[in-house]
Amino acid sequence: MRYQYYLCDIFTSTRFGGNQLAILPHAEGLTDVQMQQIAREFNLTETTFVFPPEAGHTRKVRIFTPTTEVPFAGHPNIGTAFALATIGEFGEIKSTAQVYFEEQAGVVPVSILKPPGRPLACLLAAPERLSLGEVAPLPLLAAAVSLDPNDIVTETHPPRVASVGLPFLFAELTHREALRRAEIDRKQLRALAAAGLAPDIQLYVRSDDDYDIRARVFAPAAGVPEDPATGSANCALAGILAHYDEKPSGRYEWCIAQGVEMGRPSVLNAEAEKKDGVVIKTTIGGACVMVAEGNIEVD
Repeated sequence: MRYQYYLCDIFTSTRFGGNQLAILPHAEGLTDVQMQQIAREFNLTETTFVFPPEAGHTRKVRIFTPTTEVPFAGHPNIGTAFALATIGEFGEIKSTAQVYFEEQAGVVPVSILKPPGRPLACLLAAPERLSLGEVAPLPLLAAAVSLDPNDIVTETHPPRVASVGLPFLFAELTHREALRRAEIDRKQLRALAAAGLAPDIQLYVRSDDDYDIRARVFAPAAGVPEDPATGSANCALAGILAHYDEKPSGRYEWCIAQGVEMGRPSVLNAEAEKKDGVVIKTTIGGACVMVAEGNIEVD
């Protein structure tokens, strides 16, 4: 059978930046094995497969990396909503539209925004509230990312796992030069995973330029050595930063640069809402561009 696909760049308004995504808008008939084969063939960080809804929402969406299916991810949701809107699956959008994707992690709401004179953008709300996991031993994490323990900041929060649908291990670094030097040591990464810690890692630094935060994300266990833009991680980062802020309630916004070190600069806009000491909502959004379309044959 022949299936149509679209390639988009996510979290960028410029082609050949951001995070690439392949979308199959009508994936009915594909088996789990075939979807994994297609994702491996594209060899992008993720590929999405769109199906009719099963629970009355807008669409059912399944997300595959080159090696595995994941329950939730940020840029695949943003990109899938963008692609479906661009090819007219949701009809004419004059200013905004709301869609709901059924996924393993839950229902993911995505807002499609069409501001006058600006590119189409999308904003998603995480399917789960922030949950905090294990704290990572500083020497173990530092070794896994080829840094010195002194490169890691612990005043805001210890290096620890957090999730809003997909877990990551977060660590703040002292300066951008340390962020540039970071490199995964696979042997030490296995030791990290053996300790029961999420093998997907986000490192970040505070920034005083056009961005609030600069970040890098490594997910080699999922077949992604480094990710140029990670909506699910930055959504959780917004949550963890809001959680550790001393104010009991408030709204928080961050403009985050990612992918710069690997030549695919991305811009993500993260927000969090906190009430009475509890982070009740996190969102991530950004612009997208269409790059290509075609057909793929499946036996």
